[in-house]
Amino acid sequence: MAEPSKADQDATIPSPPYRRAVIGHASNFWLHSTTHGFDLTRPPHPSSPPPHPRLHLSTTTTPITISPAKTALVIIDMQNFFLSEAFGRNRGKGHEACERLIDFAIPAARKAGIRVVWLNWGLDERDVREMPPAVKRAFGFEAIVDEDAAAAADGETGAHDAFAEQPGGVGVDKMGEMLHRGGHEKLENGKDARIYKGLGSPCGSVTLPTGETVDAGRLLMRDTWNAALYPPLEALYLEGVKMERRPDVWIHKDRMSGLWRDSTPCTEFLEREGIRTLLFAGVNTDQCVSGSLTDAFCKGYDCVLLKDGCGTTSPDFAREGIEFNAARTWGFVSACEQLAKGVEEMEIK
Repeated sequence: MAEPSKADQDATIPSPPYRRAVIGHASNFWLHSTTHGFDLTRPPHPSSPPPHPRLHLSTTTTPITISPAKTALVIIDMQNFFLSEAFGRNRGKGHEACERLIDFAIPAARKAGIRVVWLNWGLDERDVREMPPAVKRAFGFEAIVDEDAAAAADGETGAHDAFAEQPGGVGVDKMGEMLHRGGHEKLENGKDARIYKGLGSPCGSVTLPTGETVDAGRLLMRDTWNAALYPPLEALYLEGVKMERRPDVWIHKDRMSGLWRDSTPCTEFLEREGIRTLLFAGVNTDQCVSGSLTDAFCKGYDCVLLKDGCGTTSPDFAREGIEFNAARTWGFVSACEQLAKGVEEMEIK
């Protein structure tokens, strides 16, 4: 008797059953099917007709479907301080991410009606005054020479006495400079070994690639040159804010994460606009981007990391760890060109 052909054998293998699921609760849910992956569009009811337009996006693990009207492209910290040659920022992953955003992600988002949110460091005086030491230390701080260490050791002077001299717990030395005791004198060096002495400290003058000299302003304070967008992106932002339909928005943040508190300017905007799905890009992948992404995950937003729209100066293993968890725990990982492809094939109706 002849052996059955492979085609005959395959025909006898039953197909796996089609399965579907509703994940979440009545006011915040995803749909899932074994054939189409995750649907994040949130129709009024799980059995309601699917909302349009719909954007199918490939990810590293499973297909997802998103609603452009409920989605934002969140671009984090693509500012002069982190990217400008004037600060000695040599071309690297952040600049490559900038190009992918310009070529693919931002044009695709605007074509689809996805809101572009520029989420950037932008401090005011109160932020600097009330900033906790852990955050301040991350950006460097200035230490003064203690001319009378013995007296300090005997308790005749000290940090507590100094803090008592000024409201808000800020000590000053005899010259009126802010007093920070102990530790490093600097954490970051810029071009020509410029020393950055902490959030809100003067950055001095910098020379642009054009040869022009500008005052860089105080470190990551609002409305300063160092906190402005990197020029290629600033040009796109200035176009985006003039759009009649879903214009770009600029949102200040005062921590590595822009969603760290119960309510931040970013979360207030997202809730007001009914945005539930966030496409994350920017610098640094393993710091401000991942901090914002994980806080968004904890608050119940859908999180998609556009891995080539992000960059970091950290070792590869730091980036790989973020991408691993973003794909398998916090949400999904995709790419800028995949977003553009999804927009081209978007279901209108």
